[in-house]
Amino acid sequence: MQKGESLNLLDVREPVEYHTYNIGGKNVPLSRLNDTINQLGYNKTDEIIVICKVGLRSETARTILVDKGYQRVRNLTGGLIGLQKLKQ
Repeated sequence: MQKGESLNLLDVREPVEYHTYNIGGKNVPLSRLNDTINQLGYNKTDEIIVICKVGLRSETARTILVDKGYQRVRNLTGGLIGLQKLKQ
């Protein structure tokens, strides 16, 4: 992100969490991911970085996406809290 690269970020937190603080990307709550997976707009070969608050929901989402055939899905380990700690 610091290099200005365009990343495919998928934030799986609830909308209120996303609107309180986010680093961009699409917001699709984990509870709706299975129902909206075909509308994500990503190719199954795109690299997708899944994010949440601490990395638990995003790991679940990563597993769901891989099970649906997405090949390059990564979880932001430590989530947004971990990212904020790195910035301090």
